[in-house]
Amino acid sequence: MNTTAYYPVTAAVTRGRGAPFTLEAARIRAPRADEVLVRIVATGMCHTDMIVRDQYYPVPLPAVLGHEGAGVVEAIGPQVKGLQVGDHVVLSYGHCGHCLSCGGGHTAYCQEFFARNFSGADPQGESALSDESGQRLNDHFFAQSSFASLALARENNAVKVSPKAPLELLGPLGCGIQTGAGAVINSLKVTPGSSFAAFGGGAVGLSAVLAARVAGATTIIAVDVVPSRLALALELGATHAVNSKDVDPVAAIREITAGGVNFALESTGRPAVLRQAVDALASRGALGVVGAPALGVTAEFDVNDLLLGGKSIRGIVEGDSVPQKFIPELVELYLQGRFPFDRLVKFYSFKDINQAAEDSEKGLTLKPVIRIHN
Repeated sequence: MNTTAYYPVTAAVTRGRGAPFTLEAARIRAPRADEVLVRIVATGMCHTDMIVRDQYYPVPLPAVLGHEGAGVVEAIGPQVKGLQVGDHVVLSYGHCGHCLSCGGGHTAYCQEFFARNFSGADPQGESALSDESGQRLNDHFFAQSSFASLALARENNAVKVSPKAPLELLGPLGCGIQTGAGAVINSLKVTPGSSFAAFGGGAVGLSAVLAARVAGATTIIAVDVVPSRLALALELGATHAVNSKDVDPVAAIREITAGGVNFALESTGRPAVLRQAVDALASRGALGVVGAPALGVTAEFDVNDLLLGGKSIRGIVEGDSVPQKFIPELVELYLQGRFPFDRLVKFYSFKDINQAAEDSEKGLTLKPVIRIHN
């Protein structure tokens, strides 16, 4: 006899490749083991949600996406030790917690990363969500599926945050903002007095601009083709803005820095922009790559330029962040007024989730956040 308890939930369901999100009544099972059930207050919308909806990444459909959730703990499994009902939490990516990468403090490179974030199921291959007819909805997207009024996460990816911070704002810290800021602080380790260039002025790129200022970089260059994004970058701490539609960004950066930039971040996922970022590096400069194109996309660079210049290129997942440590640090920086990522956010109601997606894809909104519960 099945004695599992279920909770009613409203979820935004992705039923087909490129299809709009549909709000549906569904149900979600109670938490087990080290799981926590979270009442989602708001969740950010990220580029990855759209590329999965469009099946650039092969997550099985129908699915409930969403991976920047923030909310209040509603119920806990019997093995949960550090969280209680009523705690404010930000949900981040899934990781196993016991492989070599996780054990070494590199949870973003968990050996089970793809399975725990993109498989559409828990580690046992099961879904926690089902629709009104009892049919499975693929879930556990980034170990949360937070385009829903309730979401299941594990204790290790539900990060307790200060109740002093506005919870509806904090969801994007779980992925996009964490990625940009972490790439600067954790991965590239941008140093005081150095130069930094952000290739791409979306939410990730501008988060990197904010973090470069926190890290003490004295020349901070934003590169994009949208004038409003470049203007905002200057307000957020960039010292220079380069419109790559109007000028050669490599030449412009070399002129600004008298030879090349010490650190750069590529967040567009465009191979041509990646090549520009490599070319714009100074001798022994370092480039971080966070932009995600479709699977199989390749890029090229001048091997001798890389070799003789001592340049380095490295891929970065989730800003090399350990969420339990890094997200509270970003919250504290925000509360101190030193990391105003709220300037990137525009709020939408749950019923307007498709408008949020459209505005994001058109570049009208940097970081949509979907309000689900008030």
